[in-house]
Amino acid sequence: MTAPQTLTTPQGRTIAYHKTEGAGPGVIFLGGFNSDMGGTKAVALEAWAKRTGRAFLRFDYSGHGESSGAFTDGCIGDWAEDAQQAITQLTDGPQVLVGSSMGGWISLLMTKRIPDQIAGLVTIAAAPDFTEDSMWAGFDEAQRHALEMVEQVALPSEYGEPYIITKRLIEDGRNHLLLRDTIPLPFPVRFLMGTADADVDLSVALRLMERAEGPDIRLTLVKGADHRFSDPECLVLIEKSVEKVLARL
Repeated sequence: MTAPQTLTTPQGRTIAYHKTEGAGPGVIFLGGFNSDMGGTKAVALEAWAKRTGRAFLRFDYSGHGESSGAFTDGCIGDWAEDAQQAITQLTDGPQVLVGSSMGGWISLLMTKRIPDQIAGLVTIAAAPDFTEDSMWAGFDEAQRHALEMVEQVALPSEYGEPYIITKRLIEDGRNHLLLRDTIPLPFPVRFLMGTADADVDLSVALRLMERAEGPDIRLTLVKGADHRFSDPECLVLIEKSVEKVLARL
């Protein structure tokens, strides 16, 4: 396994990344909450990019994977800053963003912050506003009290150790909510979602479709696919969706 390169952000965080040279517009993978750039979808897209001669970037947010910092110190605002620096510092020209779960939220934030650098968008089980609409809304009184008193609460995870959810994560998330207003997306967009997703409710995808405004936006539902969206058929669908976005440019 090749060691990653690193980028130091203006905030002093060290971001690990793997970059594949190739034709533009490039493709950038933005991973999910507490995931890393070594995941199945990111690596599969990198292999696709190498096969097709396409420029590609995958990276770890701070506190994730091989980047600096502790996961529990981070929040949506920090990870959005990391993504913005990766996009602006490591790529040339407009890019197609592929955002998975939380990466879908962050990629949507990028369309507002650096619109001139976004050529198209593919999301996989996008989870905008999850800190408020899923986590905070789902907390009982004891969990909300714990968050106030000790500034963190542990949530069970099917992917390993419990998630430690901090007060800072919840409060910062409120500064980046998207589904309360329209979301202009003036480029090709493909939203992908599995009907058996236990982490992001199907209603989130439908609400995102309602809020999104643009000339070329489509939502594809895959019956029986779960949140990982990583079986061979789903991986092919991700590749085909990226190819369709690129073909529309």
